[in-house]
Amino acid sequence: MVKNMLQVGIIGASGYTGGELLRLLLHHPQVEVVAATSRQHAGLEICKVHPHLQDLELDFQDISPENMDADLVFTATPHGASMSIVPPLMEQGMKVVDLSGDYRFNDISTYEKWYHLKHKHPLDAVYGLPEMYRDAIKSAQLVANPGCFPTGAILAALPLVNEELVDTLIIDSKTGISGAGIKPTPATHYPNCGDNVVAYNVTNHRHMPEIQEKLNEYSPVKVGFTPHLVPVIRGILTTLHTYPLDVITPEEIQNVYQKFYQDEPFVRILNPDEIPSLSSVRGSNYCHIGSFQTDENGRLVVVSAIDNLVKGASGLAVQNMNLMCGFPETLSLELIGLHP
Repeated sequence: MVKNMLQVGIIGASGYTGGELLRLLLHHPQVEVVAATSRQHAGLEICKVHPHLQDLELDFQDISPENMDADLVFTATPHGASMSIVPPLMEQGMKVVDLSGDYRFNDISTYEKWYHLKHKHPLDAVYGLPEMYRDAIKSAQLVANPGCFPTGAILAALPLVNEELVDTLIIDSKTGISGAGIKPTPATHYPNCGDNVVAYNVTNHRHMPEIQEKLNEYSPVKVGFTPHLVPVIRGILTTLHTYPLDVITPEEIQNVYQKFYQDEPFVRILNPDEIPSLSSVRGSNYCHIGSFQTDENGRLVVVSAIDNLVKGASGLAVQNMNLMCGFPETLSLELIGLHP
């Protein structure tokens, strides 16, 4: 171990989010990854599962939370699993960034309703969206990383809700297949999802109440949300439809967004005639927001683009780690998108 480096562990390191955490932390100047766990791949070199990580000299381990020795731990574990893993880590004084949905909600009953699970170990956590809760994240022991869809949707809607310009939002999101995780399913089998677009959970996706709960902390708003699976690997393109309560021009809307996000290092506001694209943010921790167009009926359309595995998951988790540990917020996250 290197002295004076932050010792970091990753529980559930064999999935896509675990691989992205390892990629982003590999050259972090203040971090040493001391443990990457996987029961299935214990003893195997990490590069055998994540072939792009050839320079990472580390094997997967099977370590219980009680035996983890680190300063900060990322729990890249399934919904329902984190609630049993996080408490023993915190009892040992470790900081935790949880990438599941187990600690995202203020109201545990909302979690239990939408995730169909009984929450065994409720804990106080800070919702890990720096654009909303930066100061609280800095002093938190437990940060609940947002869902990928809510990240793109909340960032697209927040300036409008903050200014009380709208009271209803219809959110349509297109996601890449990596959002479904590393294990293949019938829905992600190539013949079923290639050359196809599939709407799913059209009125009852569990990310809808997460979006609504966080936006309602700024002003009351009704949220409708429908996701679609599209045949790309990475990215979420979110299209927000709404009818502003007062007449407002595209230029005025853009000014609202620029003012709101003027100090945010990872949010880029485009011009009213520019539409964000997935390739512009691929592999990066940036969110691009644009369009700001209105039609003749007064409907406003705002579009955001993020990489679901970076700003929608692991990059945001590293951003939260940087804040929690007093590092520059952008450290190891400065890479721009890969276009084309």
